[in-house]
Amino acid sequence: MELPPNALKRAFRDKRAQIGFWSQLASPVATEILARAGFDFLVIDTEHAPNDLQEVLAQLQAATGGTASPVVRAAWNDAVIVKRLLDVGAQTLLVPFVENEDEARRAVAATRYPPDGIRGVAVATRASRYGRVTEYLARAHEELCVLVQIETRAALANIESIAAVEGVDGLFIGPGDLSADLGHLGDAGHPDVRAAIDGAVRRICRTAKVAGILAPVEADARRYLEMGCLFVAVGSDVGLLARQSEALAARFAPR
Repeated sequence: MELPPNALKRAFRDKRAQIGFWSQLASPVATEILARAGFDFLVIDTEHAPNDLQEVLAQLQAATGGTASPVVRAAWNDAVIVKRLLDVGAQTLLVPFVENEDEARRAVAATRYPPDGIRGVAVATRASRYGRVTEYLARAHEELCVLVQIETRAALANIESIAAVEGVDGLFIGPGDLSADLGHLGDAGHPDVRAAIDGAVRRICRTAKVAGILAPVEADARRYLEMGCLFVAVGSDVGLLARQSEALAARFAPR
C-alpha cells in the first residue's frame, strides 16, 4: 500500500492558496459535513476545543473522502502529544506558541523518527494503515506538514530564524494571542495589532515558507490572500452556529 499523499502540503509546494475552516465542536458529524463543504482544509482544534485523542481519531475518519485536508492543532508543543496525533493519522499539524528557533526545531523533531528526530516508533498504527504501508517509517516525513504559530512579540522578533528551520513548512499568525501579548486583549482589529500582523505576513512571505492566518472577516481574509498568505481560515463552526442561529432567532423575535 502506498504512503497516503498530503494534498495540503502539495498545494503549498505549488504555491496554491488554500481556504479553510476551523472546527471546535468536537463532533465527527460536524466534521463530516464541513469536510465536504468545499473548503481546502479543516482545522481540528485540540488547544481550545474539548477534543481528546479518541475524538480526533473519529473526526479524521469522518473527514476521509472530503475536499478538506484535516489539520490538527496540537494542545501544545509537546513530543508525546504530537506522537499520539501522528499515530492516529494526522498528517498536518498546527503547533501553537512557537517563539524561537529552538522551539521550532523541537516541533519538527517530534514528527521525525531517529536519527532525524525523537518520534516514538510503532509499526501498526492508523498512520501506516496498520502496517500495510511498508515504507512508512522511511518515508512518513515526506507527507507530513508542520505549521507553527506566531503568537507573541518574541515570535515576531524571530520570524526569519523560525522560518529557516528545516522541516517547518509554514508560519501561522494567531491574532488572538498576539493581540493580547501586544497589550490589546480581545482587540485583534486594533491598529497596532493590524500593523504587526501585516508586517509579519510580509516577512514570512519573503522566506521560503508558507504564511497563514485566521481571518473570519471576509475583507481581512481577502487582503491577506492578496498579500501572499496561502493558508487562510475564514471562519469556525462555533462562530457560524452561534451567529447564524442568533440572526435567525432575531428575525422571528416579537416586535
